[in-house]
Amino acid sequence: MNNYLYDVCIIGGCGHVGLPLGIAFAHAGKRVVLYDIDRNAIDTISRGKMPFIEEGAEEMLRDVLEKNLFLSSEKSVISGSYFIVIVIGTPIDEHLNPRFTLFKEFLSGITEYLIDEQHIILRSTIFPGTTEKIVDFLRSNGRKTRVSFCPERIAEGKAMEELRNLPQIIGSLDDISFQEAKELFVSLTNDIIYLTPKEAELAKLFTNVWRYIRFSISNQFYQIATQYNLDYYRIFDAVTYNYPRTGDLPSAGFAAGPCLFKDTMQLAAYSNNSFFLGHAAMLINEGLPNFIVQRLKEKHSLKDKIVGILGMAFKGDIDDLRESLSYKLKKILEMESKQVLCTDPFVKDANLVTLDEAVNNSDIIILGAPHSQYKEIGIDFSKKLVVDVWNFFGKGGLF
Repeated sequence: MNNYLYDVCIIGGCGHVGLPLGIAFAHAGKRVVLYDIDRNAIDTISRGKMPFIEEGAEEMLRDVLEKNLFLSSEKSVISGSYFIVIVIGTPIDEHLNPRFTLFKEFLSGITEYLIDEQHIILRSTIFPGTTEKIVDFLRSNGRKTRVSFCPERIAEGKAMEELRNLPQIIGSLDDISFQEAKELFVSLTNDIIYLTPKEAELAKLFTNVWRYIRFSISNQFYQIATQYNLDYYRIFDAVTYNYPRTGDLPSAGFAAGPCLFKDTMQLAAYSNNSFFLGHAAMLINEGLPNFIVQRLKEKHSLKDKIVGILGMAFKGDIDDLRESLSYKLKKILEMESKQVLCTDPFVKDANLVTLDEAVNNSDIIILGAPHSQYKEIGIDFSKKLVVDVWNFFGKGGLF
């Protein structure tokens, strides 16, 4: 490793997965280069600024920038790095099936920069069997580069804490590869788990799909209770109070983001579309915006109502709008209501309005993302109809 300019090169290093990992490795003493083609993100990071919200990351970024952490848009830095961390996952097509061809195209574009003794670390979710397919691809192209799958299992916004506090799964085909990957990640955590690549690939999918299904259970309970004009959260509080067997039941709310839905569909494809529980979870979670609008239509004439959506990120206290169900809700309401006003303190979107404008001018307010600062706003619940699926304001789930 001493013959290389960098210990680690992270391809896609300026994104939500790569940047926190790069900062963490650099803070642990590794020489890290972030390779990315997003020049705007590179410019932002080079000024010591995070391009997205990640708690505690900006201070650490400034500590390591141009000391152990470097930025580049030149693909040649791959050759000068021992570990090559790839944070590109398997995409899915319009039929919700994995697209291996895009991964192969990506690998074809970096093969000339790879050296036999290097070690590729696959970090994002990939379809089971992909690690072995990548090894076969590299061997067929004359490369003996080692490959391991070391899945990221971090909650967005909590990366700097969880990279050090959560166990790291390592899926390697041989003991030498495992020991090398372990040596890298032990700089962050001593809690290392050894699996085969396919076991690790499934472990990553199982983790995200388990969370997605748990959210769907609560969302289904919410819909059942609401259909009968019952306050779901009175029931929720009753069944979870001092009762350990339901203590981990999550609140209802939008289950979205770039991973949970996609990974559930990948697992469904891997099971030859016999994963009926996953499909049911998808229908429940993706159908929640439709359920909300349908319930409103049953009780109100939306054609003459202005509806405000508070929070457009896919979850609270972040600025990431990828796969946000608030935007799906917005599209439905644009067809059904007089006007839709959307606001978010973090999301960059020229079509958003201020919080005051959304609250004051709306007849109906729907909480899309439970940002903490919304606790401080004053909404007159006697004059506004508020749809709060999360029970964020503590007024119950009825509307």
